[in-house]
Amino acid sequence: MTPELHAGPAGTPPLTEALLRRLDTPGPRYTSYPTADRFTEAFGPADYRRHLALRARAADAGVAPPLSVYVHIPFCAQLCYYCACNKVITRHPERARPYLDDLRSELDLHVQALGAGQGVSQVHFGGGTPTFLTDAELEELMAALHGAFRIVPGAEIGIEVDPRTATGTRLRFLAGLGFNRLSFGVQDFDPEVQQAVHRVQPFEMVRDLMQEARAIGFESINVDLIYGLPRQTPASFARTVQQVGELRPDRIALYAYAHLPERFKPQRRIVPAELPGAGGRIGMLEAGIAGFLGQGYDYIGMDHFALPDDPLAVARRQGRLHRNFQGYSTHPDCDLIGLGVSAIGRVGTSYSQNAKTLPEYHEALARGEFPVVRGLALTRDDLVRRSIIMALMCQGRVDDEAIEVAWGVNLRRAYAAELARLQPLAAMGLVEVGPASIEVTPTGRWFVRAVAMAFDGHLQEAAARERFSRIV
Repeated sequence: MTPELHAGPAGTPPLTEALLRRLDTPGPRYTSYPTADRFTEAFGPADYRRHLALRARAADAGVAPPLSVYVHIPFCAQLCYYCACNKVITRHPERARPYLDDLRSELDLHVQALGAGQGVSQVHFGGGTPTFLTDAELEELMAALHGAFRIVPGAEIGIEVDPRTATGTRLRFLAGLGFNRLSFGVQDFDPEVQQAVHRVQPFEMVRDLMQEARAIGFESINVDLIYGLPRQTPASFARTVQQVGELRPDRIALYAYAHLPERFKPQRRIVPAELPGAGGRIGMLEAGIAGFLGQGYDYIGMDHFALPDDPLAVARRQGRLHRNFQGYSTHPDCDLIGLGVSAIGRVGTSYSQNAKTLPEYHEALARGEFPVVRGLALTRDDLVRRSIIMALMCQGRVDDEAIEVAWGVNLRRAYAAELARLQPLAAMGLVEVGPASIEVTPTGRWFVRAVAMAFDGHLQEAAARERFSRIV
């Protein structure tokens, strides 16, 4: 990595290996604030229903925020050892039938609370493996969503696809259902790494499927990669980066692997001795950054890259970038209905999460209750901190005046301790604290999580940080 490529303004240090090593610490990804580890079981179905009622009244008055819907399909036919998602490994497709019935019940509860026909501008199917469902089941589920909501023209409708099980015929069917965005789980193209994580999918398989998707006319294709996996080296990962560049996806997500076998049982099958050390991970991150920038991608933030004409890249340049549980988005702050086992939602000033096991999820719905088992009603302080953190994450800048106008808060007085925590980062050239603003430097954009953490009111104990993936 050449210092000139990543140097900031005069006096700002370049992105160096020493800087990467210094910032190789755990930290939240801030798809929400407060983060999901702060959710509590004191927040339950009645609380969720109350926030839905507030949204329904706002919608009647024409002042409700936009609405997104996330659907979690937990089933996978094969186990990937690195996976930290909520999933059910099974080779029995019939297991999806009762789950679809439960999803319809959950949809019915939302219609009862919100009324039918609320406009939805984003739909995303995640998992697990959403394409575990048959064509008929996917068609049934989409029909149920259309019956419950009004999916507006031009809505983003995305689905995560496993290249090992999808075909061109399947992709055409998905397009016919209205899906216009695909996300391919690639992780790494090196055969040795694929063997080590139990996910074998040759480059040619993914290449051919992406060519089919382009011919069909999908509006956006995303590729997920992970660095820090077993048997990866900087050289092998650089080859993967080059191969991904040949595929030319519209967007790329480059995640750091978090090895937490005590929390995620599948990771216990990974051989610890095969994991790269800190130097190797840093080399892979360097390979990814240099490779994708060299291929003409724009850095969006938080491990995400996009082609310059992609709506995400345009939104970043225009200061219209937002962030939610699905990552960066071009849509303004919106409410999110999370459907399915373990799904997380955001309605008004609340977060909620569904039951994490199929039996618990089913039993709640059988009682006619929302399957919400934990969540959080945000305090005013949470809301102010969220606005600061999201401004840093998305725009790279916080203006004192904007916080005072929006919240009636003098940032310098109310958050003096937080500003003091920024000083070491300022000395490292990651952030500039001016008399009336806080601005993340070009170098600091690579470590914006570290800057945002200074304003996290729940993250000042060292033990709390260990629950998160590493910044580098």
